[in-house]
Amino acid sequence: MSRFDAILFDAGGILVLPDPTVLGPLLAYYGADASVSTHRRAHYAAMAAKSHAGSGETVWDEYDLAYVRAVGVPEHDVPAAATVLGRTRNAHVWRWPIPESVAALRALADLGVPLGVVSNASGQIEEVLRRSEVCQVGDGTGVTVRVVVDSHVVGVAKPDPRIFDPALEHFADVDRTRIAYVGDSVTMDVGGARAAGLHPVLLDPHDDHPGADFDRIHSLADLLALVAR
Repeated sequence: MSRFDAILFDAGGILVLPDPTVLGPLLAYYGADASVSTHRRAHYAAMAAKSHAGSGETVWDEYDLAYVRAVGVPEHDVPAAATVLGRTRNAHVWRWPIPESVAALRALADLGVPLGVVSNASGQIEEVLRRSEVCQVGDGTGVTVRVVVDSHVVGVAKPDPRIFDPALEHFADVDRTRIAYVGDSVTMDVGGARAAGLHPVLLDPHDDHPGADFDRIHSLADLLALVAR
């Protein structure tokens, strides 16, 4: 894999997840395993299903079906559970910080790597990341990043490469080909990063994308060996 001079991150699935302490009890009603570890795994299985279907930001049916199956909902209850998940998994539930991602983000910041966030969201992601003590622009209890871009705020969403333009204004000192963009969606994140001339990296902790023609990592800690410092 290439070495990078700066890193941009998606938020959902990379820094925060749909809150398993909310979704666990919700889906346990349908026979699901409510453990945090199972729900963490379910997200990536669901994103793989969404990516394999080529679904963009507006279509989450494949995600919901794969998610409830991954947490162990019996097949006869899958349609009902997926419907409930789809109605509950709103933007404000994407708030559970991924502990090892936060630790890696802080380690990258300590190395002096320029960092930022570009996310398809609903106007809430900068506040969620700040409140969850993941990161913020300027001083705070989380990691300081150069910019947080929310698709709802800027009016364009991945995979449209224009969403990266407001972020890249804060990285004028870095060649964009030396900027990694880390996401968990092949369609939205890998596709969008490629179109913007960035280097896409897929977070694929469970090897759901074997044989992919793009770089994959198992955790954000893998990035520590790839930054040019």
